[in-house]
Amino acid sequence: MSLRKFAAGPLCALPIGLFLLIGFAAPLLAVIGFSFMPPRTFGLFLDPTLANYVEIVESTSYISFLWSLALAALTVAILAVICYPIAYGMARIFGKWSMLVTLLFTIPLFVSENVRLYGWVLFFIKNGVLLGTLKSVFGIEVNSWLFTTSIILWGMVYVYLPFMLFPMTLGVAMVPDQTREAALDLGATRWQVFREVELPLSMPGIMIGFLLSFVLAVGAITEAKVLGGQRVIPIIHDIEIAFTYAQNWPLGAALAVLLMLVVGFLVLLVLRRFDLDAILGRR
Repeated sequence: MSLRKFAAGPLCALPIGLFLLIGFAAPLLAVIGFSFMPPRTFGLFLDPTLANYVEIVESTSYISFLWSLALAALTVAILAVICYPIAYGMARIFGKWSMLVTLLFTIPLFVSENVRLYGWVLFFIKNGVLLGTLKSVFGIEVNSWLFTTSIILWGMVYVYLPFMLFPMTLGVAMVPDQTREAALDLGATRWQVFREVELPLSMPGIMIGFLLSFVLAVGAITEAKVLGGQRVIPIIHDIEIAFTYAQNWPLGAALAVLLMLVVGFLVLLVLRRFDLDAILGRR
């Protein structure tokens, strides 16, 4: 009987295993394989070479890497400051309805990101909604706020706010009220309750929000194109150019592999600073 159960487990997992192999592992291995192919070739299994990685080291692509990582880190920091008080208030005030209210923040996700960002272009452009109103009503003439690093950061915070808020609200809602009350009854101050009880227990949601927002923000490109006018060139732009206009798939694949390695290393570095078993309540 036990042998039948043991055999049934892998058999039932076979469809999802094949799906992950074909849909995830195979494309990833193809990208890694292309990164070792000679420049400007379109076939695998040619003479492997490190020429693409050498070209990246000798070029200025590291600037694009730094811009992407810096903007992503700033986006996560700003979102943490904005979202935690909102998530805390929603979880405490709305209680069981907090998830429904949080879903209202995700409604913009049903509209194309490009459409929303072009809406902000009309809002911030010179003589647009905001600056035009200031000029016509108050007589204040201000130059366009577009095509600056600050407006790119604004767009990233706006786009990725739901991805930070939703898991953070879920994490805060996981903290039982009885735990807070017990800590207060034992003489803990409000700051001690937050530091020793609420923050550790809500850490799973916070960590998911951090990682999800960071990974998505590193791959941001639309904000830099639409709001920034390519004033800042993120690494995804270099990858797009290599795969399209330059028709240099091996170079684009090498850039993609390096991006995955850098992001994966930073994510693992952050995760190592936290005891996930303790956070998730496994021990």
